[in-house]
Amino acid sequence: MDGTVAQAPRVRRFPLPSRGGAMAALEFGPPDRDFDLVFCHANGFNAATYRSILTPLGAQMRILAIDLRGHGATDLPTELENRRGWGAYRDDLLALLPHVVRGPVTVAGHSMGATTSLMAAAQAPDLISNLVLFDPVLMPERGDVAPGDIAQSPMVQGALRRRARFDSRAAAVAAYQGRGAFKTWSLEQLEDYVSAGFVDTDDGAVELACAPAWEASNFAVYDDQAWAAALACPCPVRILRAEHGSTCRIDDHLEALVATGRYRIETVPGTSHFLPMERPDLVRQVLAEAAMG
Repeated sequence: MDGTVAQAPRVRRFPLPSRGGAMAALEFGPPDRDFDLVFCHANGFNAATYRSILTPLGAQMRILAIDLRGHGATDLPTELENRRGWGAYRDDLLALLPHVVRGPVTVAGHSMGATTSLMAAAQAPDLISNLVLFDPVLMPERGDVAPGDIAQSPMVQGALRRRARFDSRAAAVAAYQGRGAFKTWSLEQLEDYVSAGFVDTDDGAVELACAPAWEASNFAVYDDQAWAAALACPCPVRILRAEHGSTCRIDDHLEALVATGRYRIETVPGTSHFLPMERPDLVRQVLAEAAMG
């Protein structure tokens, strides 16, 4: 850092008529330069979840953190019927990038957002210069697993059972703090997630911006196209994966990925799938190295 004070993020909205709506985002850093980094969040979360992680980087670089389809304030369609794979997320990102960057840009993401970034880079290398992926979802091939078996998986069922409504955001924070997926998060990180993770209702309550059925569908429709994208991706890729409970299960493909000469893969000691929340210092360091050189 050069001593410049980072400012609060700015709310942005980008109409994407070809995708059926508009994408919401948070912009960090000086508005008078090109974007250095585009960031994609994990399933069920939103751009604001990473505010405390990304804000300090705004002192030296310009960042766009987006709300993926079905999350945060983005209003792109969320049709569950006949849904297949995560291709819509990839195509949304590819539709957005020409509107916000004039040349290839560093793209980063966490979990589903990381996999989305990888799939986009494999398809449009002219838009993405390099990738930083925090515990991307790269799971073993499912083969002939029956849809019914997928629907009964713990992740799908857990998402479907998620409480969708609270009396207030403060009530949601109190219910989440120190529990489940949030037990390693700081209070600030949790409050950031809740700030944009819930929308106000007409009766004064709040409900999840990412509907439980949509979150569950993301788990259920994950397919194997991510592996093909990983092998085809032509740009440099840095992967930081969790030590415990990682969704980046690449050991069977590790040799093939390393053989491309494009992958730098590290396991971060003591971390879970929520690595960005647990090691924000490391995340900022890696993002700055990737985007600023």
